[in-house]
Amino acid sequence: MTAEGPAESRAPTPAQALSQKRAAPPVPPNLQKFLSLNDFEAAAQKHLPRMLHGYLAGGVETDWSLEDNRRAFAEWGFIPRCLVDARARSTAATLFGKEYDAPFGIPPMGSSALIAYRGDLVLAQAARAKRIPMIMSASSLIRLEEVAKANPDAWYQAYLPGEPERIEPLVDRVVAAGFQTFVLTVDVQVSSNRENNIRNGYSIPLKPSLRLFWQGATHPRWSFGTWFRTLKNHGMPYFENMDAGRGPPILSRELERAFGARDGLSWPHLELIRRRFPGKLLIKGVLHPDDVVRAREIGVDGFMVSNHGGRQLDGAVSGLRMLPEIVQVAGGLPVIYDGGVRRGTDVLKAYALGAAFVFVGRPMLCAAAVRGQPGVERAIDLLKEEIHRDLALIGANSMAELGPRFLRRV
Repeated sequence: MTAEGPAESRAPTPAQALSQKRAAPPVPPNLQKFLSLNDFEAAAQKHLPRMLHGYLAGGVETDWSLEDNRRAFAEWGFIPRCLVDARARSTAATLFGKEYDAPFGIPPMGSSALIAYRGDLVLAQAARAKRIPMIMSASSLIRLEEVAKANPDAWYQAYLPGEPERIEPLVDRVVAAGFQTFVLTVDVQVSSNRENNIRNGYSIPLKPSLRLFWQGATHPRWSFGTWFRTLKNHGMPYFENMDAGRGPPILSRELERAFGARDGLSWPHLELIRRRFPGKLLIKGVLHPDDVVRAREIGVDGFMVSNHGGRQLDGAVSGLRMLPEIVQVAGGLPVIYDGGVRRGTDVLKAYALGAAFVFVGRPMLCAAAVRGQPGVERAIDLLKEEIHRDLALIGANSMAELGPRFLRRV
């Protein structure tokens, strides 16, 4: 005993108090078997008809770019620091002045409501509950106004033709709905050659056939839990957000025409959006440093480095390989990484290479498909817990401490 009393009764230091207060979130019984993001992807493969799983998980042509997203992470190893007091570590991260509870968000994914019942709303609500950013897709089957109401902090992402008469009213609609961040995807000049979709029977517009009927009949949980439930409660899905007005239904033969001349989208159109949209403006799908420089001169607020999940140009390198070069020319603007993230260590590697934030797509939609909003929240918690653990193991207390000194090319 000392003058201060027994050691057991001494008040904890601030770092000890932070460490003691933190506990892993409780896990519902039906989610306890999911221990990683990969578990949700495996479950979704069984749950979804082959055509939808192929659309969700596949890449393009040889899948070279899809696989390069994972190869790029494998080429970096950690050099951890030891004897670092990491009791006060935090997974919080700040982007555009807003602090989030985790250093990752959910990117735009088209046709999410075909994969999971009310998929876009599920993702938006889970992101809001867990205090991370979420981007809704222009290819959503749920009106952007509904998504904004469910999550006022959600971002909007656009696929746009090079037609000012369509761009201006859409931007005005996004502003009126209350979105404060606009993301322009710049790597979809034309539809990519997704041979896997043809082999699996998936197409846009959807084409009813005996093959599709059989796939639905052999996956009753998806058929009744997503497809027929959607038809009963909301009618035939439409592409709701490609223009200022409602787009065509997913069965429409006019769908391809409704997409417009995306190969005509060019720099003057980005300038038009910049003049018309008062909030934050980002471009997504950028890989070349020269494009970053030009977009910075136009006045964008940030960049999403991505090869579109390996779904557009087969042979496009992983954004992770270009990340350091793009950070160098970004002029201090946030550079966000997207592509192939499956583990907390992936998030740490992206941050160490200069990312200001990371987005994680396919596993989150898989979680929505098999377990709805609780599944997405479980997926978020799993990745967040991995990051919290990995920070201690690498010898850091915050995402801001990470840098190239923690990595070695292997």
